[in-house]
Amino acid sequence: MCIRDRYKEAEEEILKGPQVPLQTRLLFHLAHKLNDEDKLMKHHGKLKTCVEDQLSLASIHYLRSHFQEATDIYKRVLLEENRDYLALNVYVALCYYKLDYYDVSLEVLQVYLQAHPDSVVAVNLKACNIFRLYNGQAAEAELKVLLEKTGSKEYTNDIVKHNLVVFREGEGALQTLPPLVDVVVEARLNLVIYYLQQDEIEEAYNLIKDLEPSTPQEYILKGVVNAAVGNLMDSREHLKMAQQYFQLVGSSASECDTIPGRQCMASCFFLLRQFEDVMIYLKSVESYQRNSDEFNYNYGMTKAALGQYMEAEEDLLLVQNEKYHSDYSYLSWLARCYIYNNKPKAAWELYLRMETSSDSFSLLQLIANDCYLKGSFFYSAKAFDVLERLDPNPEYWEGKRGACVGLFQAVVAGKEPHDNLRDVVAMLRNTNNPQVEYIIRIIKKWARENSVKLQ
Repeated sequence: MCIRDRYKEAEEEILKGPQVPLQTRLLFHLAHKLNDEDKLMKHHGKLKTCVEDQLSLASIHYLRSHFQEATDIYKRVLLEENRDYLALNVYVALCYYKLDYYDVSLEVLQVYLQAHPDSVVAVNLKACNIFRLYNGQAAEAELKVLLEKTGSKEYTNDIVKHNLVVFREGEGALQTLPPLVDVVVEARLNLVIYYLQQDEIEEAYNLIKDLEPSTPQEYILKGVVNAAVGNLMDSREHLKMAQQYFQLVGSSASECDTIPGRQCMASCFFLLRQFEDVMIYLKSVESYQRNSDEFNYNYGMTKAALGQYMEAEEDLLLVQNEKYHSDYSYLSWLARCYIYNNKPKAAWELYLRMETSSDSFSLLQLIANDCYLKGSFFYSAKAFDVLERLDPNPEYWEGKRGACVGLFQAVVAGKEPHDNLRDVVAMLRNTNNPQVEYIIRIIKKWARENSVKLQ
């Protein structure tokens, strides 16, 4: 009945039996399955110090993500009872894996692997540790021992098949993961991650919206998905939910000092636009995350929002993922950094490399306005000139006029080269406005008086 999730019926049948330690352990586990905290504590109080009761308690700690408590019990049993309980080393290794101590997990796991080198569970756990410490290719190589032992050409274990998708960065996800959603706990989460990576936000949301989170990973993923939906739909409700999920994880006693916990608090404050607080949390994990494109992207955006443009530019340029390089958010922050670091030409070149789209139009507006504010009038005028030709809005003419006059003044003051005046005159002539000839006449008069050729 427990296997078939008929927990209430199972409880009724167990209560018909004798009141022995086994009954207590079964009722203890059923209380956990039924989320009945009162009964859970009641049966917990009946547990003794015998090995069976302690292992039962450790398993519940593990299921409730109390990995350190579970580790302490397993280690105590190994030390006090019998070191021949080799399987407990796998349990300890699994706890260390969940606590992000991957090297320690490998060390403990090796004790069991020496006796059982072809154990599917142990080899798979070793591969997962290798994946966390190194990469998917190295992790997959560890699994080949399973094929060699069985002589098979394909993996048959569901967990191994699931993990191969993760090791291969999502390859084969749509073929492998959907049938495993109700079999392997992490399959649903990794399928959601796959959808997010493919920008299929709606599919990710539909898959996770009804999931009641119970682990930090589930809360984090719910937060990420709601943030993505909020940005896509401009939904304050979803962004608020995302902020709350991140805050729940980041402020929890078990996660507040972990890397994911601190990243959650950074995400929470980012959504609240409290960038000084974001910096505090990102700085605390900087040494662990420098190889992460996502971290460098977020770090760069945060520094730029705080006006730390020089460092922000350096962080954004560390991002290697080509997908981010075409993302408007990334391009706009990098362009702003270039402008405020006195590299307006680099910002303009970002625009020139873009395909014509609403994003390229938005980047033009940013370049036009930010260059104007920074006093980089040449590139401000170029941007306003293109904007005006794309959309004859009077505001763009006013911006171009101001930028052209500002550039002329900079040339007169010796701060800009004379050659730029040729471009100014050409850009002004793109506009059909009576003010154009008056401005050009003044520029030409100054050019004649100072022997500057405009042709």
